[in-house]
Amino acid sequence: MDIQVLLFRKGCARSDKKRDAGLTIPEDVTYISGLKYAGGPENDLHVAYPKGAGSPLPTILSFHGGGYVYGSADVYKYYCASLARRGFTVINFNYRLAPDCIFPAPLEDTNAVMEWAIRNKNEFFIDTDNIFIVGDSAGAQLASQYAAICTSPEYADIMGIHPPQGFKLRALGLNCGMYDTSMALGEKNPAISAYFTKKPEKFGKMLRVLDYINADYPPAFLISSPGDFLLSHCEPMARLINERGGTAEYRIYGDERTGHVFHVDMRSPCSKTANDDETEFFKKHLSYV
Repeated sequence: MDIQVLLFRKGCARSDKKRDAGLTIPEDVTYISGLKYAGGPENDLHVAYPKGAGSPLPTILSFHGGGYVYGSADVYKYYCASLARRGFTVINFNYRLAPDCIFPAPLEDTNAVMEWAIRNKNEFFIDTDNIFIVGDSAGAQLASQYAAICTSPEYADIMGIHPPQGFKLRALGLNCGMYDTSMALGEKNPAISAYFTKKPEKFGKMLRVLDYINADYPPAFLISSPGDFLLSHCEPMARLINERGGTAEYRIYGDERTGHVFHVDMRSPCSKTANDDETEFFKKHLSYV
């Protein structure tokens, strides 16, 4: 494994541990971990929902970030529990990471998660008619790409990934992300190369995800901050979705001290505001509103 990838993983782990030190799952949330959705060692997930739930709740599928080479459901458990407190069932899943598994392994895993959700909807209060997806950083890219697979049959054929029947993707939360996977061509970032390999050109049209955003693309709420190193990707993605006939809003929170993926810091006032705004956007797109 590239030494820079190892150093990146260690740096992220230290930062996440410091951020979450002393946090606990809120007492009003049921949080279940260690559920298997497929056979691989990384293919497990967590589910969170408000205590006392007795019927299906609008359901959020969360893609963790980590540059395709780092991250886990465990790192995102406090963020996902906070979303559950807002009236959602939240599926917080692990997916296969690079360099052990390359593009498009996380998207294949996402299909398996959706199949699991359909099979287990009654046990875990999952409303498959009201599915929402959130993702940040690399997770935002994955979320945006899976949405394109769900809404463009042509792109689903190109990817060889066909979402299961039985769920409706209502809206997306794209947080502090980048979205143009064609940037992998010629990219020297070791994490990007670990995921897309050193010869990404072999993936051809698979990397042209933005070409397949159409009027059926789910409504999207995009967030970033002045201190986010991916800020420049936020407004152009929102504009593209709107130009293609879809619906997108974007918001910039905080100031230059408000950094990348600020919304997963449960101690940040900006986090609460951004997550409130995003979940309110989701509620506007429920099937029964």
